[in-house]
Amino acid sequence: MSYRLKISKKNRAAVHKRAKGYCEYCACPSDHSPSPFCIDHILPIILGGLSVLENLALACFGCNRAKYMLTQFADPISNVIVPIYNPRTDKWAEHFYWSDDYLQMVGLTATGRATINALQLNRASVINLRRALMANNLHPPEHIP
Repeated sequence: MSYRLKISKKNRAAVHKRAKGYCEYCACPSDHSPSPFCIDHILPIILGGLSVLENLALACFGCNRAKYMLTQFADPISNVIVPIYNPRTDKWAEHFYWSDDYLQMVGLTATGRATINALQLNRASVINLRRALMANNLHPPEHIP
């Protein structure tokens, strides 16, 4: 087994616990997802990323699929290529905030805006889930401002 590929059961459990069961990109809860969540390599294995806690994030299927091997993307305002949001080193509130109705993530920075576009963080299915969660007082997540 390769240190680069294999994610230990201990690390999988630690990733889930650290994320409190939420996708670390779109902030959707795993217990309301029709698909199992993935362990994302923030720096993809193909680009040299390792299967260590500092490089792992909990991600819903949609965010994991959209991110694939992205580490940077164009800011839609400046068109400059910037790093996408890294849940291990970046603070959510420095890059994002919720729209007034709490249904959409809004980018505060080039990284925030690029990440929203790259990972499609406001895709229709996510907005529908946020709407349903709000109706049950389950959104926005308490641990995310």
